[in-house]
Amino acid sequence: MSDESHLPAAMGKVARRELAIHGWTRLDQLDAASEKELLAIHGVGPKAIRILREHLERDGRMLAP
Repeated sequence: MSDESHLPAAMGKVARRELAIHGWTRLDQLDAASEKELLAIHGVGPKAIRILREHLERDGRMLAP
């Protein structure tokens, strides 16, 4: 499987792959996702959430409450 995700590479391959399986391949898609929802996905842990949050905040966005 090629990595066609547009998510931060710092998150790790497993987290990016699992998010893609669930339909999230770009940061702009994550505005509607909550931390709780993302943490329920295998391979997505606190480090991935922190990295996503940092990248979203750079664009003036955030995860859903």
